[in-house]
Amino acid sequence: MIDTAQEDPSTIFLAEDEAWMYLQATTMTVWAVRGQTPVVRVDPGRTKVGFYGTINLHTGEELVTRSTELNNTMTAQHLQEILNHHPARRIVLLWDRAKWHRGPAIRKLLAENPRLQLIEFPTAAPDLNPQEQVWKKTRRAVSHNHIFPKLPELADCFEQHLRSNKFSSTFLERYGYNLVCPFLI
Repeated sequence: MIDTAQEDPSTIFLAEDEAWMYLQATTMTVWAVRGQTPVVRVDPGRTKVGFYGTINLHTGEELVTRSTELNNTMTAQHLQEILNHHPARRIVLLWDRAKWHRGPAIRKLLAENPRLQLIEFPTAAPDLNPQEQVWKKTRRAVSHNHIFPKLPELADCFEQHLRSNKFSSTFLERYGYNLVCPFLI
């Protein structure tokens, strides 16, 4: 990554991940009157909404794509949205080794867009991906202990939270980027 930054200091560094949202609330710490156990509603359905999320490691800005499926075609569409959002800039995207990160749609997009470089996190290392912290913060703010009666309303609120907030990350600092890059400009 430092080599890329040296070649082009205007390079955008991003981290990407996917998450599923179910109507079933996940419970967290809850305040209640002593002796009055809170009632937690349970949704018996398994209907879900998928999200592709990408954090800009410089600015904390979040790009999000909602999807009913996670596959290489939808992943390529999300990558195209990233490319459109950062026109004419070199992009380094860090992501995991999900099976939908491979396939013909991804290969075609990469061949047509050499300014996009992909770097994979090690296997089974979600703690390295800064996007995981975005999911955690957004779930805490929106979907833990929620009272939404319908999944589309919950998904709208989840997406709105992602789009309207910035999420700080120390990823670049932790791996030396901020020590080296001031000398490049």
